[in-house]
Amino acid sequence: MLILQRKEGESLLIGDEVEVTVLSVEAGRARLAIQAPRSVTILRSELKGAADTNREAADEEVSPLELLGVLKKPEKESQSDENNR
Repeated sequence: MLILQRKEGESLLIGDEVEVTVLSVEAGRARLAIQAPRSVTILRSELKGAADTNREAADEEVSPLELLGVLKKPEKESQSDENNR
């Protein structure tokens, strides 16, 4: 991991095509501008993690009957709900 310090208005290059510029630093938060070709995917790390999790869940092979079982309430629970009305 490379750690750099940059001031407002300064930038850094990643390869020949990606430039990251520090726009401002306020209250412990940095605003960055990223200049890159459209072919380069840029995601915040937390979005990348969520996308990976969603992709893994979509790849799981579960039969439709198993999915219906998840949606159904257990018989005892549904009867007690009706009695409480």
